[in-house]
Amino acid sequence: MKYTGPVYRPPFEANSLLLQVTAGCSHNKCSFCTMYNNVPFQIETMEQIEKDLLEARKIYPKVNRIFLVNADPFALSADKLKLIANKINEILPEVETIAMYASVKNIINKTDEELKELRALKINDLNIGLESGMPEVVKHFNKGFTVDGAKIQLKRLTNAGIDFSVNIIIGGAGSEKTHENAIANSKLLNEINPKLIFIATLHVDPGSPLDEELNKGLFKENTLRQNIEEEIEILSGLNLDNTYFFGLHTSNVIPVHGMLSEKKNEMITKLKDGLKSIRAEYLDAHLEKGAEGAISIIK
Repeated sequence: MKYTGPVYRPPFEANSLLLQVTAGCSHNKCSFCTMYNNVPFQIETMEQIEKDLLEARKIYPKVNRIFLVNADPFALSADKLKLIANKINEILPEVETIAMYASVKNIINKTDEELKELRALKINDLNIGLESGMPEVVKHFNKGFTVDGAKIQLKRLTNAGIDFSVNIIIGGAGSEKTHENAIANSKLLNEINPKLIFIATLHVDPGSPLDEELNKGLFKENTLRQNIEEEIEILSGLNLDNTYFFGLHTSNVIPVHGMLSEKKNEMITKLKDGLKSIRAEYLDAHLEKGAEGAISIIK
């Protein structure tokens, strides 16, 4: 199987076959991220895609799920995605779902009919980095779309029968607007009704534009206490049923997950109990972070 540069996938795609159809990121301008800075955006050839699928066929007797990589394969045209999906269905006909990362920008260039055609070919479960429901945060993160625009495009996915998960970054608004960010996130999530909410805590890549702001004191990160309280406030404001809340990213100090609304109160209680169990000197500090924002603390 061919892979170019770093390969990332959501934690919940751990058992999926990873098939490269693009390399790098078509946007590659988010202010907090340097994940693909050294990987120019490229489109994989159909010859290589077919070669990888045939290799997978030899290795795996059954493949239920495929996750297309890299950063945003939904940037490909509908025609290209249909070619890829048809080839997958030809070589691995048992596949039930073809998932991938996507940006709001990737949805705009596809018609309603094309979205329905892609869904009919098993393309589903798009993972979309919204990051925040606050317009100023989305703009600051340089996502390339607006919150209002995202609502329109995600509604189009729903109308086409395409399920999606959304990524939300705790602490995205900084320490001075943590309450506003939580309220905006809950409001947006209630409106768009995603299949899954993927919660992570802000991790600023070294060398990114936001890292420069941090070093100059122009952006103030949340303390650990604020991050946990922001997650509690987001959860408290959610009025969703049959949406999975996935708070198991390595950057989240207190891992919680479960189906809303069934597990909502249980998750809030776990976060509050965890908050009480951590010493104040850690809660009110900006702790050193490891890979992908992971924090190691002693209670």
